[in-house]
Amino acid sequence: MSELSLLIRGAEVIDGSGRPAVRADVGVRDGRIAFVETGAAGARAESARETIDADGLIVSPGFIDPHTHYDAQLLWDASASPSNLHGVTTVIGGNCGFTIAPIGDQDGDYIRRMMSVVEGMPLEALEKGLDWGWRSFGDWLGRFDGKTAVNAGFLVGHCALRRTVMGERAVGSQATPQEVEQMKTLLRGALSAGGLGLSTTRSFTHSDGDGQPVPSRFASEQELLDLCRVTGEHEGTALEFITDGCLRGFDDAEMDLMARMSLTANRPLNWNVFTIDSKEKARYANQLRASERAAERGARVVALTMPTLVGMTMSFLTYSPIHQLPGWKSILALPLAERMAELRKPDVRTKMLAGARSPEAGVFARVADFANFKIGQTFSAANQGLTGRFVKDVAKQRGKADFDVLLDVVLADELKTVLWPDPPDGDAESWQMRRAAWESPHCLLGGSDAGAHLDRMCGAPYTTDFIADCLRGKKLWPVEKAVQALSDAPARLFGLRDRGRVAAGMHADLVLFDPKTIGSAEIHERSDLPGGTARLYAESKGVVRVFVAGQTIVRDGQATDARPGRVIRSGRETETVALAKR
Repeated sequence: MSELSLLIRGAEVIDGSGRPAVRADVGVRDGRIAFVETGAAGARAESARETIDADGLIVSPGFIDPHTHYDAQLLWDASASPSNLHGVTTVIGGNCGFTIAPIGDQDGDYIRRMMSVVEGMPLEALEKGLDWGWRSFGDWLGRFDGKTAVNAGFLVGHCALRRTVMGERAVGSQATPQEVEQMKTLLRGALSAGGLGLSTTRSFTHSDGDGQPVPSRFASEQELLDLCRVTGEHEGTALEFITDGCLRGFDDAEMDLMARMSLTANRPLNWNVFTIDSKEKARYANQLRASERAAERGARVVALTMPTLVGMTMSFLTYSPIHQLPGWKSILALPLAERMAELRKPDVRTKMLAGARSPEAGVFARVADFANFKIGQTFSAANQGLTGRFVKDVAKQRGKADFDVLLDVVLADELKTVLWPDPPDGDAESWQMRRAAWESPHCLLGGSDAGAHLDRMCGAPYTTDFIADCLRGKKLWPVEKAVQALSDAPARLFGLRDRGRVAAGMHADLVLFDPKTIGSAEIHERSDLPGGTARLYAESKGVVRVFVAGQTIVRDGQATDARPGRVIRSGRETETVALAKR
């Protein structure tokens, strides 16, 4: 028997099962866990190339992020930063119907501009960071083999399938029967190459680089169900779906469609993101009811929900959620000079405020609490000294209305002001509703969107933030259950083979952390994308090591050059998670 590559001595092992932590030694050999030994001195005496004294530290399974958009970034950043720093060892990409493969010869410009708008990836980074030389999904997937720090699996985006087959007709047109057959053939090829399943969107929020609905929004239900049926032909696949009801609450037709998609594919379907707010109890109940109704029919519909409040910036200059407020998009889409002129008009301000407060604002009303916007970076002499102050405090000082002061501030900066809304759903009742949702079999923790919306949000730290909150914060959940939810639960939903637990025979994807200090550093901006473009970023705290296949990819909060990650291919790295027999 070969020598151990790694021996972690005397750690508190949280194994991902939900059981209480135990003090144990963990041995790693050939990329897998050789043993978890609680008492046998013989095992602990085995020699190893590296031995770590982990007294006072916790070792857990590597965290699995079920909803990322690292499809492009991994080709210029093999570490998947900053998720890697926060203990994430496996990422699932290709969500929301958006992938950059397959792709037709003439489609690169359209796909780049669509991804720039709909997923907030800087266009310059997409143009300069990738060569766009692939065509098939398999060609693109092959570019990751042996070249990533983390494990990565990708769903197949409906928008890419439609655009590749239909070209410009993908936007605005129904597919012909022949085109549907071509899409089915293209999807079969992508799944055979290792795609994890199908993702699609019908959401009103998703528009392309021309301001038109993205291609999948023009698909008929029959086209969508035909693609779900193809998905079910392949081992180890799943479905991911975005629709209007993910934000507004589901109507009966949406609930029915999700159940039929799951039943047609004989696979679980997940949707993103289940936001929880005590002021919206009816929506909370409605969105859980969608899963309950599906279960009654033998289907499985799973809501992704974040266990932390993710900070998100707002901007009057570039796209952000305030663009979705009723009556706002037509104003904020104007050229800069015209936009500023409109924002100075009292009647325009009145109409915008009325739209933000209207019932039609729905879930976006949560981003319209203008008094509680914290002013971030400013750019003009007129705004000097305002950074870090709340709009309501500046308004009180100036004797003006909150919304008027907000617009005065951003206009002084030619709309470049960075704004940080104070989350409106941090009350105790909302947290108790979240805790109840975490207990539901119909919910999965995740939904970071890591790799997307780079100038607006940084969801990657949710893992370390949540663990810290369970250990030293609100303590709503035992840390053992939190670890299970971040590792074993997503592994089981996607059918990941031999991942999600600290147990003999499992892949040695592990996190070693200090329970006294684990957490996230402050979110900040850094300009390290291709072309020098910027993104929001956060380092971790208290993360001593992150291992993938037993190799160290993060040491003391810093990435290493190791690239042990594997491409998670369906049927090879995954097994089928079928529905209950019907």
